Amino acid sequence: MPARSHPDAPLPRPRPRRRRPVVAALAVASLAGLMSGPAHAGDDRGGDGGPHGPVDRRLQRGLQALVDTPGGPPGAIAVLTAGGRNEVYRAGTSQLGTGRPLRTTDHMRIASTAKAFSGSVALQLAERGALGLDDTIGRRLPRLPVAWHRVTLRQLLNHTSGLPDYTEDPTFIAELTADPRRHFDSRRLLDYVAGDPLRFRPGSAYRYSNSDNIAVALMAEAATGRRYEKLLGELVYRPLGLRDTSLPQGYRLPEPYLHGYAVDPPEAPEDVSTVLSASGVWASGGIVSTPRDLGAFIRGYADGLGLGPAVRRQQLSFVAGSSEPAGPGRNRAGLAVFSYATRCGTVYGHTGNFPGYTQLAAATKDGKRSLTVSLTSQVNSATNPRLLATLRKLQEDFVCRLLDRRKPGGAS
Repeated sequence: MPARSHPDAPLPRPRPRRRRPVVAALAVASLAGLMSGPAHAGDDRGGDGGPHGPVDRRLQRGLQALVDTPGGPPGAIAVLTAGGRNEVYRAGTSQLGTGRPLRTTDHMRIASTAKAFSGSVALQLAERGALGLDDTIGRRLPRLPVAWHRVTLRQLLNHTSGLPDYTEDPTFIAELTADPRRHFDSRRLLDYVAGDPLRFRPGSAYRYSNSDNIAVALMAEAATGRRYEKLLGELVYRPLGLRDTSLPQGYRLPEPYLHGYAVDPPEAPEDVSTVLSASGVWASGGIVSTPRDLGAFIRGYADGLGLGPAVRRQQLSFVAGSSEPAGPGRNRAGLAVFSYATRCGTVYGHTGNFPGYTQLAAATKDGKRSLTVSLTSQVNSATNPRLLATLRKLQEDFVCRLLDRRKPGGAS
């Protein structure tokens, strides 16, 4: 990845009229032109490589309708993988004004889907005995507030910790607003809420918090003496062959990339791909990947990625709770993974949203089938609840296609 870093000079700062809405969306939701016609799977313009299967025309029309909806994303790509074959659905363009189709090898911000990566690191360390799911913040991170010391790794991973969310802190928001490309000390992000009490007794409730996975990464570092970025490479990227996935500190994206947009009709969409520094979200949402790599990751993660039966059972122990934004069907929270129970069956994965991007990555429990759905705008219950409802229905339709046992080449 470093060899493919973005070579361009820094882009101009975003216009002031747009900066505050973008930052507000980041804090609340995620930390959570010319349009091309639909390009079907196997279209030579896609440049994706690998074997492709025929697409479902109804799903293709649904994805195109999402892009064509007022306030919809400028681009969308969905990739279904089963039996070593891909179905690639695309609508819109990777960059307004170019007509260039979206490709499975285009880089993008995966937003809170990155939380599954930190979960993978933590669970593999638990499997190796380097970390325990009942290890506490007090044991591994004693410098953090005493009031937090009884929170366990397990509670961080399933968002029952009660930790206050640093992305909602007024000082953090003010600093990000003043300089969206500010370089934060990623390992000190929890300092913004160090004076705040827990939201509830650990383990007694569910509440999604971006602070949780920052603490997970810090615990992994404390247990191993190795930087989180190195652990990602050793435990996740290398075993799964992820060559186009990284955790940057800056605001640039590797080329080529899907351009992400702030969409606020009647104003023209604004490119916000490089508005924000990834250092402010780090292990909670800073990873950059591609649809191809993200699919490979979620297949490996859903399959357990080498976990033994004891840790695997705990990974897949679920409590009531939704990912952010909500995924298809009925959502329940496990250890850095969500179950999505749809009318056609259940898949396991994670969603995410970030200014300019919305993600779903899901797979069957055996890791043989996967689905990724990526949009080039941020869609959640705060920014566009109606569009989110439409997206969730479409995601469920894609899950049904993924689980259709009549498909040639599919795995049962």
